[in-house]
Amino acid sequence: MQKSSIVGGRKPKKKIYHRDYDLDRVMNLNKKPSLILHLKTLIQSHKNNSIFLRDLEKEVGFVQKWNYMAVIEKYPAIFHASGGNRCPISVQLTDKARKIAEEESVARELMEPILVKNVRKLLMMSMDCRIPLEKIEMIQSELGLPHDFKKSLILKYPEFFSLKDVNGVVYLNLESWDSSLAITAREERLELGNVGGGDQKKVQVSRDGSFTGPYSFKFDFCPSFRPNTNYLKDVERWQKMSFPSPYLSARRFDFADSKARKRAVAVLHEVLCLTMEKRLSSAKLDAFHNEYQLPVRLLVCLIKNHGIFYITNKGAKSTVFLKDGYCGSNLIEKCPLLRFNDKFVELGCKRDLSMSNESSWRQVYT
Repeated sequence: MQKSSIVGGRKPKKKIYHRDYDLDRVMNLNKKPSLILHLKTLIQSHKNNSIFLRDLEKEVGFVQKWNYMAVIEKYPAIFHASGGNRCPISVQLTDKARKIAEEESVARELMEPILVKNVRKLLMMSMDCRIPLEKIEMIQSELGLPHDFKKSLILKYPEFFSLKDVNGVVYLNLESWDSSLAITAREERLELGNVGGGDQKKVQVSRDGSFTGPYSFKFDFCPSFRPNTNYLKDVERWQKMSFPSPYLSARRFDFADSKARKRAVAVLHEVLCLTMEKRLSSAKLDAFHNEYQLPVRLLVCLIKNHGIFYITNKGAKSTVFLKDGYCGSNLIEKCPLLRFNDKFVELGCKRDLSMSNESSWRQVYT
């Protein structure tokens, strides 16, 4: 992406947004798995764990229906179509897929303590330890929350959460503060790596922006980006700069202060760390502006810190990635629910197709 304009009769240098093709590729790689998992959920939500094709159009729309039908045809190891002629065509999970799908309940049980912890941390970082419930619902899939999380999670833990109506808006409130949770993922990684403060003056920033220090972030510049010496010196100064914890109230700081601006980067980093796939659409991230006192020009902040965050326009929406959550196109750490999703989707890669599956699908077009 290039931008240029003529100012004062002179044409300035073109500003180039350096692309990370590995992270762009993540969005393409996620398309088919998303369709497979959504179709699985739709099938399980219908009576007899079966959905008629005519109902599929009602659920996903006429245009998207054809994408789902292509998935049904391409993955007969997961989906089985039956009916045809005068009988309504329906789609079910195959026996193998149904057996693997039963493991989701185990993954959900393993997720529960993780989700309770993550939602508490989200509330602890917010201005008043509360967030409108509708905003949590907005990112519930990215967090890994179940569809009925209000009943199965929030109301289940009254010692941690409560719901309160404030001027007609339902808020999710934090009931108890836990200082042991007020530690960022960045700090935890530093402790695991045995990284201390040390004598920072003897440490120089490398060409990729890496720096070992208690206030440093992991940098990962795009291969096409070639920072000059002055840029690296600025990075070094920024990496050494101390900043307040994201778990301290933002009301205590003046955003004009450079330390408060660095703290805002730490807040964005921590919020993305609490999502399952270490990414969130820029619109959803910006929706939490008031709760976390995010920068007014959020996209400018993200682009300026391109060694930490990456914005891709691949897919339907602009998406913000946390770079240190990925190695190439691969997510480094996966929660139990993502591991289950991978196992279910991988069933479609096995070419153990039966003739009954193949012939049943052909009936759709007869």
